[in-house]
Amino acid sequence: MSKQRTKLVVGNWKMHGRLADNAVLLEAVAQGVRGLQGAVKVGVCVPHPYLAQTQALLAGSPVQWGSQDVSAHEQGAYTGEVAADMVAEFAATLAIVGHSERRGYHHESADVVGIKAERALAAGLTPIVCVGETLEQHEAGLAQQVVGGQLDAVLAKLSPADAARIVVAYEPVWAIGTGKSATAAQAQDVHAFLRARLAQKGAAVGAVTLLYGGSVKPENAQELFGQQDIDGGLIGGASLKAQDFLAICSAAAAAL
Repeated sequence: MSKQRTKLVVGNWKMHGRLADNAVLLEAVAQGVRGLQGAVKVGVCVPHPYLAQTQALLAGSPVQWGSQDVSAHEQGAYTGEVAADMVAEFAATLAIVGHSERRGYHHESADVVGIKAERALAAGLTPIVCVGETLEQHEAGLAQQVVGGQLDAVLAKLSPADAARIVVAYEPVWAIGTGKSATAAQAQDVHAFLRARLAQKGAAVGAVTLLYGGSVKPENAQELFGQQDIDGGLIGGASLKAQDFLAICSAAAAAL
């Protein structure tokens, strides 16, 4: 199924970046992806302070940009929070919600992640909804139960029309930043489960883009992206190196 759809590769910079370094990286990525237009969509999700710089450097390029989180609130006395509407003012189109680091370090519940997805959609952003299990849950055979529950909490808040506008990223927590990656077969099994779960909401929802994230590297990207239900990747550390990120984008094109 995925082989007929355009691939999507999104870089998640996490809490990395400085103005000078960003400029070099963004310009290299913008230049490097031009030959991939039509085959692969590419995006970067940057720390909020760098949205203006990213907009200035990527405007007119094939690369989309967005944020790594949005607030569950529209506006108000929420010091330190950044509303989805604020992100959208920088011509952003993407927003990551529910990343395991937000769920873990900031104790975000599945319900809060669902609200954030709603806020992103209302602002015209595409929420990249992250789901994933811990190593303990994985070893206990609970992967599908965990990711299914995380996904259901988001879908319960969305109409079928809105649910068809999201992107879902499966990021096994045990593979994020550890150098370990799920095998292509393991990743495909979870992606197939997620697609079936999405399809229960409607045929259009079942066709949403599904990304894999978790120590994706140039060496394993093509095998992962070649799986039936894997439509691309949400890339962490490798997105900070233009050469590696562009190699992963090229691997996505080769997997079509």
